[in-house]
Amino acid sequence: MQGMGGEGEDCPFEFNFDEKTFKVGDSVSYRVNGSLEGFPFVGTLLEVHDNHVILTGDPDDPKATYHGTRESRPLVDFAQI
Repeated sequence: MQGMGGEGEDCPFEFNFDEKTFKVGDSVSYRVNGSLEGFPFVGTLLEVHDNHVILTGDPDDPKATYHGTRESRPLVDFAQI
């Protein structure tokens, strides 16, 4: 993700955007619909299933888990936030 930091700086995160290779522990950029649509979020995959993923946006809060779609940038329903 180019240009996410100051001038000449790259984003400090390395994301897996290939849903076919998702594995537990991968960092992903996920999306949220509703009023948060368009904002990028950083998450860590906790579970990977055939058609969905379970991720966390806060590894220090075990209750902050979300069900997302299994696609290059998982989509989380705003109602879960």
